[in-house]
Amino acid sequence: MGTTFSVVLFGEQRDQLEEAVNAALAEVQRLSDLLSIYRPESVWSEINRLAGQGPVEVSPEVFELISECLRYSRQSEGAFDITVGPLMKAWGFFKGSGRLPSREEVAAALAKVGYRNLGLDKTNRTVRLDFPGMEINPGGIGKGYAVDRMVDILRSKGIEKALVMASSSSIYGLGAPPDEPRGWKVDIRHPQRPREHSATEVFLQDLSLSSSGGYAQRFVADGRTFSHIMDPRTGYPAQGMLLVSVTAPRTIDSEAWAKPCFIQGRPWAAQHLPKRCHAFFCEDRPEQTWGWLRVAITKPREIG
Repeated sequence: MGTTFSVVLFGEQRDQLEEAVNAALAEVQRLSDLLSIYRPESVWSEINRLAGQGPVEVSPEVFELISECLRYSRQSEGAFDITVGPLMKAWGFFKGSGRLPSREEVAAALAKVGYRNLGLDKTNRTVRLDFPGMEINPGGIGKGYAVDRMVDILRSKGIEKALVMASSSSIYGLGAPPDEPRGWKVDIRHPQRPREHSATEVFLQDLSLSSSGGYAQRFVADGRTFSHIMDPRTGYPAQGMLLVSVTAPRTIDSEAWAKPCFIQGRPWAAQHLPKRCHAFFCEDRPEQTWGWLRVAITKPREIG
């Protein structure tokens, strides 16, 4: 899935730990075969090839995952959108470091983007893309989903203390390490000097952390810096933010919400971020203070 997965865990029986790690990493391989857009033989790639021509029947797991993506799209007002694939290609971020497309290229790609043009038939369990050339991209939730599945497997094997990581972008802390009762200490990278400094630290105990930062993939053109975090509503990379990190009980949630918060900003997140999540913002504004968003819920509201 274009990233490196790793597991750190503690326990009394070495054989039990090794069995649990092997099972968790085998699950990553299964999900890579299922979800990776870098593998032409994956189920996800097959959907992209065929669903623009007609409905494609999928497994219950894939159907539910795509259904969750549509819920995130509605809740984020379109800032999260798994149909963003054509834009990522137009901007050169698919297997590349980026390029500045023409306005015509952006318009042509944007015409193939929009979660409302993705149809799900629950009765027949099929996926349909309204236009040929549309593509769904699991990059916004795939790593988080994989981390959650790994944690489920570790729990089923009796593991109580583990840190599961998809690179440094999506992380889950299961229990707490023996020497730190607050949980697993994780540094949130400094967005301007990620190799040298951290912006802050967080302790994860049965909690996930996902980060979206413009430093991961970016390029400079016409005196402006463009990152890979795309606003699927405008067709252009999001501006005004350096990094957003989100904590949540599930890693799929923290990963899915990190990008809308990056795109929409702190005031929007204060109104829309689910109460189970917290977000750390690093704005690209010298007058702003980096820090955690405290979400105040003044009245009950439905969180899908």
